[in-house]
Amino acid sequence: MQIEHIIPATLLREQKVRVLVVGAGGTGSAVVLQLPYLDQAMRAWGHQGIDVTVIDGDTISETNCVRQPFAVTDIGANKAELLVSRINLFWGLAWKAVPEFFSADSLINSNHRCDILIGAVDTRAARKHIATALARGTCPCTYFLDFGNNASSGQYVLGQPLNSVNRQKADRLCTVIELFPEVADTSQGEDPLPSCSAAEALDRQEPFVNQTLAVSALAMLARLFRYGRLTHHGAFFNAATGRMTSLPIDPERWAKLRQQNRKRPAKALAVAA
Repeated sequence: MQIEHIIPATLLREQKVRVLVVGAGGTGSAVVLQLPYLDQAMRAWGHQGIDVTVIDGDTISETNCVRQPFAVTDIGANKAELLVSRINLFWGLAWKAVPEFFSADSLINSNHRCDILIGAVDTRAARKHIATALARGTCPCTYFLDFGNNASSGQYVLGQPLNSVNRQKADRLCTVIELFPEVADTSQGEDPLPSCSAAEALDRQEPFVNQTLAVSALAMLARLFRYGRLTHHGAFFNAATGRMTSLPIDPERWAKLRQQNRKRPAKALAVAA
């Protein structure tokens, strides 16, 4: 039974919506580069826009320049700092960068508090850190938008973490970790480490998968803020077939997914971003 999700009134207040992006690599950078357009659209619709913080401790490598928005002259610089400084300069914004890796304690810092956390991480351990941080009672986060992808496919899922903000909501959106717990199951090991050559990087991750997922997910968020409601909260994209399949807001389907995952705990879902 497909239902509608209604945006909480707290996100329609006379303040900017706080967005924390965890990860500024392939998907994270694609998301961050599009967020100024969401900010402008929200302002046009009467909202106050968004205030963005990007957190990533990684530095730019030579292979990052193949499919990420960095140049050879950027090698060695911090991804979050470089990306945010360029966006601020171009758009006249005052967004923030945090040059460190996200941990389970990151959201304790009031400067990192957010209304929407966008996860673009490439390990199960990192996603587990996010889940732990979001579950704490002090976290005010309303939405968790997670991205994952492999060589030619990927997915994004918008959920509402089971924290003090969302605990009492009967229509709470299930998170990616509730529907597909393997993405944060560190006992299954991790995917291969980053590529050491341009050719290998493109074999492990085809071009434009990150951008397709990023634009599609932000289009979903844009509709949520414009119309105040959604009937889907994610999608799966396959570049090989050209198909984009939405994830409907459907408690019956959520229950089936959970049952399938209990029977097949090793089911593979795209983890990296």
